[in-house]
Amino acid sequence: MGLRGVLAAAVARGASDIHVRAGSPLLVRVDGALGPLLAEPLSDDGARALVMEALPTWGDGQAEQDFAVTVEGVGRFRANAYLSRGVPAMVLRYVRSDIPRLDDLGLPAVLRDFALLSDGLVLVCGPTGSGKSTTLAAMVDAINDARTCHVLTIEDPIEFLHQDRVASISQREVHTDTLDFLDALRAGLRQDPDVIVIGEVRDLATLRTALQAAETGHLVLASMHARSVQDAVSRIMDLYPSDEQRQARTALSEALRAVVCQRLVPSATGRGLQVVTEVAVATERLRGALLDPDKLQIINDIVTEGEFYGMHSFEQDAIRLVLAGRVTVSEAEKVVPNAADLHVALRRAGFRDVTL
Repeated sequence: MGLRGVLAAAVARGASDIHVRAGSPLLVRVDGALGPLLAEPLSDDGARALVMEALPTWGDGQAEQDFAVTVEGVGRFRANAYLSRGVPAMVLRYVRSDIPRLDDLGLPAVLRDFALLSDGLVLVCGPTGSGKSTTLAAMVDAINDARTCHVLTIEDPIEFLHQDRVASISQREVHTDTLDFLDALRAGLRQDPDVIVIGEVRDLATLRTALQAAETGHLVLASMHARSVQDAVSRIMDLYPSDEQRQARTALSEALRAVVCQRLVPSATGRGLQVVTEVAVATERLRGALLDPDKLQIINDIVTEGEFYGMHSFEQDAIRLVLAGRVTVSEAEKVVPNAADLHVALRRAGFRDVTL
């Protein structure tokens, strides 16, 4: 079976990811679970042929490469090719052609407010595969519905193709349209953007430029790898040398508008995935905590107690979803800091199917 047949079969199965590796069957991830698409293991030649069909420029000496591939009539995929025991392998992620709406993703309504801010930094955080790119795309789509402005996205690779409606959207792909995130971001400040979307903040130089853009009248939407709001703040501070920490805290407290952290867990219905979120809004109390390194530990309390401002913790959202029958207790336990605290909170909320 050629690449087209493999990808068409995977999409028909409802797969989000396709794994191609010699010595293993073709694997697909459906609703978060990995299983075989075909039973027979791939030979070295079979795996190599599929990789070369997807990425004809793959050459000797390359260890890994990010890329995107579009198969007409099937769809668009973002991918990473790599060597496994000396044989080319790859993982492809299916990028749906329809851009999801924030409401359809089950995300908090306050994210629409974040998307329509005029300036500042909004971070979307979570582990790999938690839907950060999809959330950013949905936020851009909300802007495209409501705001006459120039949106510049910097992505690696481009995952969702936006068509201009109300907004003008320029999409730049790293390694294709630009050398790297930092060069694109620096150049982007001279391209009259109102909104800048950064696919991932990976280093200090990119973070510095993002904060500068947020401080000078741009709305910056960016993703980061972080487990929680508190972890996001810690990771940002860890990027800075110790002698710049105080200045960095000031810059972050002035530029930050919100942090959204998310995880994906299997739905209680057994069909699809459910997003669980933690949301922080940059209130005066949170800004004060950002300025004081000794107050890092109270960020969780600020988030838990900030419902009036649209905040909530992972535990609070997990409780809501369990009570609504959308997530099981066992799945909720995987996203909260303390399972015992979750059980107690569920009992207090009137949920009785929890064994303490």
